Amino acid sequence: MTDRHDHWQQVYQTKEPDSVSWYQDDPKLSVDLITAHTGSAHSVVDIGGGASHLPDALLAAGYRNLTVLDLSGAALSASRDRIGGPSAHVTWVEGDVTLWTPDRAYDLWHDRAVFHFLTERDDQARYLAVMAHALTPGGVAVIMTFAEDGPEKCSGLPVQRYAPEDLAARVAALVPGRFEPTETGRFTHVTPGGGEQRFQYSLFRRTEA
Repeated sequence: MTDRHDHWQQVYQTKEPDSVSWYQDDPKLSVDLITAHTGSAHSVVDIGGGASHLPDALLAAGYRNLTVLDLSGAALSASRDRIGGPSAHVTWVEGDVTLWTPDRAYDLWHDRAVFHFLTERDDQARYLAVMAHALTPGGVAVIMTFAEDGPEKCSGLPVQRYAPEDLAARVAALVPGRFEPTETGRFTHVTPGGGEQRFQYSLFRRTEA
C-alpha cells in the first residue's frame, strides 16, 4: 500500500488536477450510468475518485449519500476545497480499496480507473471481495478500465487492459457466483493534451448469494 499511496500522493501534490491525463471537465458517462441505476436517495461510492468532478455533478443532481475513496489525501482535499460547503454531504475516505473494510453497504459502486492498475491477481481478488462486501444484494457495480486497445501504462504505471468479456471472466473466477454482468460499452477519453485513450465499461449486478 505504501508505494501506491506515495505515488498518487506525489501526483496530486505536484500536478494541477486539471492537467493529469484522466481529467474530465464533465464526467457525463459516469453520471448517466449512475443515474440510470439509482435515484438521489441511494448510496453511491466512488472508488479512486481522486479530484474528479463526479461528486460535484452528483451533488448538483440531488445526491446526498456519497462516499469517495482515494489513496491520496491531497486529491480528496482538492475536491473538498473545490466543492466547498456541499462537501459535507460526502464521506471522504483516504485508503487503499484492497485493504478497505466498509462500515456500511452501498447501492452503487463506481470505479472509473482503479481496477486496471491492479495487475497482481491477489490485489484483484481483494478488490473484488471488498466490492462484494460493500454492495447490497441487487446493487450495481460500474467498472471502467482501459480497453484491450487502450494504453499499456498510465501515470508511469503498468495497467491490465480488458475486453468486457475478459473482465467478466476475471470477476467470475475471483468471486464466483457473486456478480452477474449486465451491460458493457466502449468510449474514448480525450486527455487535456489532446490524446485519445480507449476505455471499456462493464456493469455487474450483485447477486443474492
